This record gives sequence, structure tokens and C-alpha cells, in this order.
Amino acid sequence: MCPVGHVGCLVGHREQASHVRSLARPLNWGTVSSSAASGHHPIAEVAPLSLCAREPHVPADRLVAEMVPPPRFETARFDTYIPDPNQPSQTEAVRVLSGFAAGLGGAHASGAGKRRWFQKKAAAPAGPRGIYLDGGYGVGKTHLLASLWHATPAAPEQKAFGTFVELTNLVGALGFQQTVRTLGGHRLLCIDEFELDDPGDTVLVSSLLSKLVGEGVALAATSNTLPGKLGEGRFAATDFMREIQGLSSHFTALRIDGEDYRHRGLPEAPAPYSEEQVTKAAYATERASLDDFPHLLDHLSKVHPSRYGALTDDLGAVCLTDVTPVPDQSTALRLVVLADRLYDREVPVLASGVPFDRLFSEDMLNGGYRKKYFRAISRLTALARDAKGLVGD
Repeated sequence: MCPVGHVGCLVGHREQASHVRSLARPLNWGTVSSSAASGHHPIAEVAPLSLCAREPHVPADRLVAEMVPPPRFETARFDTYIPDPNQPSQTEAVRVLSGFAAGLGGAHASGAGKRRWFQKKAAAPAGPRGIYLDGGYGVGKTHLLASLWHATPAAPEQKAFGTFVELTNLVGALGFQQTVRTLGGHRLLCIDEFELDDPGDTVLVSSLLSKLVGEGVALAATSNTLPGKLGEGRFAATDFMREIQGLSSHFTALRIDGEDYRHRGLPEAPAPYSEEQVTKAAYATERASLDDFPHLLDHLSKVHPSRYGALTDDLGAVCLTDVTPVPDQSTALRLVVLADRLYDREVPVLASGVPFDRLFSEDMLNGGYRKKYFRAISRLTALARDAKGLVGD
């Protein structure tokens, strides 16, 4: 938990709020009408929530149960994906993935989890057993991946959907062998945001996917990097590159071109608001959190990224004051994970300070993790646009 005395951590604790009135209870508001924020929420009876005050515990069974498309993509289907008419690769992706889903009907490829002791295990299929969706930011890769999950003719418990980070967290919680047993009877494993951060994760996931493919599990993944070039610009060790090539052999790459749909034809993202506007909106919005950005970054360092989803449970909005550039790479990568979880859950983000496109330094945006940072900027900008209605005229 953030140290006592940090403004962002004190919001929500009435007995400690008197000396932080400038943020938690700004002076000179007077009587604020219920229409002060669009949406016509009355001023909250209690102080806003604080992310810094949350220390969620996530049991392993919840990690397994949550391996389904996130709320933002619960209704994603191939027929709700709107291809850009100027990008034929998008229409082609729908065609290929629809056929891939149809081909996953019927019996499990190897019968994993259903064989009797005297039955001989079926041979793993030859050639790639997965599809890899490669493309820029906001071309609808996650929508297509979720559509594939929904279209695959199998019960929900026979399909799994999660980000790369969530998959590695599952292995950490269950152990390698138990993860293989848990996922080995599945018909399909969908992995979103498949971008490797370190050689350890690469070896782990390469071994896991090889085991699952051997059990007949079909794979589908998204990334902003072709599978043969994962990790490029970060690690060039011989062992690492060998693992990358091993991963690549499991997939047939499908390139999807196009502009970022999150900003296609939309107005510019709103500029940051004043601290008073953000605080006022936090008090006027049901289930909003209010935190000082630097202290939130500090708190994230004390919470495992596998818990960031639980950290944002039941939030109506995230309000941040004093947004400043992120100081280092480790902090930046944690912020990327938080941005992904907020985007998945469609939580608007209202902020004061610097614009989100200035969160990451030029060195970061030109380095090996640049694709992650640009994705975070794209998603936070979309969430900032969603939050515009929280501020009164």
C-alpha cells in the first residue's frame, strides 16, 4: 500500500482527509447541482475510491475462470467486425478465421483428457496448428480473436482466451504441469497481445505451446510483430532466437493492415483537465476512483500484474491527477498492463497533467518495447475520449 500521507492513497479515508482538502474535498465548490457532470449523477455521498488503497488477492481458480474474452469483446462476432473497404486484408482475415473456426468442430484433435488407458494417443497434426494475426494498432485484431473464440463450436470450458501476461501468470499460479493438464483438453487457446518481454517467458511459453499442440490444442494469437521477429530489438542471444523460431513454427501468419479504428474518423482526444475538474468529476461519478498518478505508479510496483484486473473491479471511472512522464522502463511496462485491463473493462480515464501521448520518452518510443507503448497510448486516448462526458460544461 502507498505510504501514509500520499494524497492519492488517502482519498476515501474520511478520518485522514482534512489535511488534503485541495484534492479530496476542494474548497469553494458551493452547492453543485446533479447536472454538474454529464450523465446527471448526483454528488457522491462518500469520497471516491482509491486504487492505491486496494491490494487484491486473486486465487488460481479465478485466473482459470476468467480466461474468456473480456467485457469489451463479449459481443464481438465476425459479422460485427466492420472491415475497412480500402484494406482487403481485413475482409480476408474474416474469411480465413471463419474457416478456421469451422474446422475446429467435431472431436478434439487428439482426444486429450478423454482417452482410456488402453487407447493410443493420436499423432499431433503436421504443420502449423495455429493462426497468428499480425497488424498495427487498432485494426481489430482482438475483436477478430474474440470472434474466433465465440465462433468455435465448443463449450466455453473447452476454449480459453487470455493475454500473454495472463497466460504466464496462470503458469505461475498453477505450475507448468498443471497448466498443461488444465489447457490440454481444450479445443482452442487464444492468446492476445503476444509480445515477448524476456527470454525466460519465451522459453516457458514455447515449451507450453509445444505441449499443448502435441495434445491437439489449436492456437490463435495476436501481436503487432510477426512471429519470426518477436523480441527483435530486445534480445539477440542464440538460445532466445532458437526459441523464437520454435514458436514461429506453430503458426501461420495472417497480416491485417489498416489504420487505428479507435481513432478513425473521431475528433482529437480531449486535452488534460485541471485538477479541480478531475476531482469534481470523481466526486460526481458513481464508483469512480481518484488517485495521484505518481503514487499510483508506486503502488503498481507492489501489486503483481496478474492482479491488475482485480484492482480495477467494479470501477465506473478512473480519475488521475498530476499525470507526468513515466520515469523508467519497468514502471512503463506495468502501466501498459494497467492500460490493457482498463481498456478490456471499458473504464473511462479522466486525467490532469500531461497528455497521454507524452507519457513515454523518445527513447522508450524508439526502443524494443515501442509497440507496447504505442498500444497503451492508443488505448488510454480512447478511454480519455470516453471520459469526456464526466466533466460538466
